[in-house]
Amino acid sequence: MLKDFNPVLGILLRFIIIYLVLLFAYQFYLNSFQTQGLDPYSRMITDHVMWIQNLFNYPTDLYDDVFNEQVYYYMDKRPITRMVEGCNAISVIILFVSFIFAFYKGTKTFVFVAVSLLALYVMNVLRIVGLNIVTKDHPDYSKFTHDYLFPAVIYGSVVLLWLVWIKFFALKNENS
Repeated sequence: MLKDFNPVLGILLRFIIIYLVLLFAYQFYLNSFQTQGLDPYSRMITDHVMWIQNLFNYPTDLYDDVFNEQVYYYMDKRPITRMVEGCNAISVIILFVSFIFAFYKGTKTFVFVAVSLLALYVMNVLRIVGLNIVTKDHPDYSKFTHDYLFPAVIYGSVVLLWLVWIKFFALKNENS
């Protein structure tokens, strides 16, 4: 009777193992930069957000608060928002990658993950740009966009990519 559940249990076990390995690796990564302020990946996102905002005529400066591990976005010489480690979407990415590799399908798994990570990176940068612009131009909507609208963007992107993976790759019959 338990043999019927072997495929499902295998997928679940792969997901849990990959998730825990990635989670611990990420925590090790964060710990290695604890005294330096924001970690390099989060800092790269911060710099890309500033570049895009400057490109779209929203002049932006950054203020590093190393002690509190955050960077403030300054627009019109005042702080608008701050970038902290949690804004980098790594927790969502770890969940995403674990799910995709739980349904491993060879080389195409790595290609799909690479393309998806690039798409999620771009979505996250644009999400932060959008939040900064809304906070600057329409501060009354800041809480709603931060708590509901922009998380829906990043989580919605992940769910859409999961559905694409399952429908077109993971469950596709290899013979057809």
